[in-house]
Amino acid sequence: MGMVPLGWAYLCPIDQARAEPAGVMLAPHRAVYDFSLTKTRGHPAILDVVGRMVYELTGSPCQGYAEKLRIVTQITNDEGEATVADESSWSWEGAGSKRFRFKSSEVRNGKPVGDSEGEAVRADDAGSITVELTRPDKKAFMLPAHAYFPTQHTIALLTAARMGRASLDADVYDGSEQGEKVYHTVSSIGASLARDTHQKLASVENAKRLQHLDAWPIRVAYFDPKSDKEDAVPVYEIRSVFFENGVNREIVIDYGSFAMEGKLKEITFFEPTKCE
Repeated sequence: MGMVPLGWAYLCPIDQARAEPAGVMLAPHRAVYDFSLTKTRGHPAILDVVGRMVYELTGSPCQGYAEKLRIVTQITNDEGEATVADESSWSWEGAGSKRFRFKSSEVRNGKPVGDSEGEAVRADDAGSITVELTRPDKKAFMLPAHAYFPTQHTIALLTAARMGRASLDADVYDGSEQGEKVYHTVSSIGASLARDTHQKLASVENAKRLQHLDAWPIRVAYFDPKSDKEDAVPVYEIRSVFFENGVNREIVIDYGSFAMEGKLKEITFFEPTKCE
């Protein structure tokens, strides 16, 4: 979702953790995005894609963050046949990204096709990460200490953007692919956007508070870590306009053969969980 671009400012995960400035605060919220087909490449069999994604973030830095995501898409081929995919996930990431719990499921045309559930714990001495899966099978394995959990990665991206960095390389573990996949990600961070470019959000209820925030165009390419580093093609890419509080204005998910674009349609902000 290509060769890895060269010449970007490089920020490694360990340096990022040390450099993180105060003030990167994620806004608890619930956002709804409507998706449509934006382009196809070498895949003429796909005629149309429509879908909706609902994303919810709750919690606080001191008590951890919970994320809920559900995305339903309908892909229609050139024979008029439609495939409906319904994917949902839940995760909780503790304060300091020391613990990560997750579960996910996917249903295609009404039939379950996969699920995962488990927990990852980061050693207090900054050692490796222990993962214990309960679904689809019971299994335990280790991850390298430098791996990011999802919310930790989001904060690292926003931190890098605020610091004027042009890129961030990170290995990310999010519990996907039956709980066993660690993606190598390469993120390209554009210059901060002029705030008057957000005026079209005026039609989205409750989005006014976003119009006066800093935002950056960010592209995250997800690579299979086993792929050839020089000639690797990403498994997929996510391109978005990312506000400083963690809200996405728009999202493009690019699978290579086709891409779909999601526009923010609704947003509700929640009060962050209070810290004792």
